[in-house]
Amino acid sequence: MTGTLFTLTFALVAPFWALMILLPRWPLTTRIIASPLIVAPVLAIYAVLVLPTLGEVLPAVASPTLDGIRELLGTDDGAAAAWAHMIAFDLFVGRWAWRDSRERRIPALVMAPVLVSTILLGPIGLAAYLAVRTRWTRPVSPSDSNA
Repeated sequence: MTGTLFTLTFALVAPFWALMILLPRWPLTTRIIASPLIVAPVLAIYAVLVLPTLGEVLPAVASPTLDGIRELLGTDDGAAAAWAHMIAFDLFVGRWAWRDSRERRIPALVMAPVLVSTILLGPIGLAAYLAVRTRWTRPVSPSDSNA
């Protein structure tokens, strides 16, 4: 079952990444990516993998040591749970960056490599987006000027 959940983890998020990267201007992309619930299926996989072993996981993460984390992640269940954890957060960050980039009118061709780097190397993609977004300011909305 663990192998199946591991494989299913990326398969569940790949369509959302494809929409953001390949069809960023499609109106349905905007509607789908607007929901933070797109990460829910991967969160459910994470819960299925972690909750049964919570007695082992909590002590390891509450007082982390390199040996303890290596032991925790050195199992099929641990590796699959870590993968689900990374995939969920990468998608959440990618979703935020994509939505923010649309508000700032950052070109899709600029965002495509940023999103690919986020999918593959999460924190590097986030750093790339934080650097890119400094060149584009968000348009001021009428509600912002009333504050």
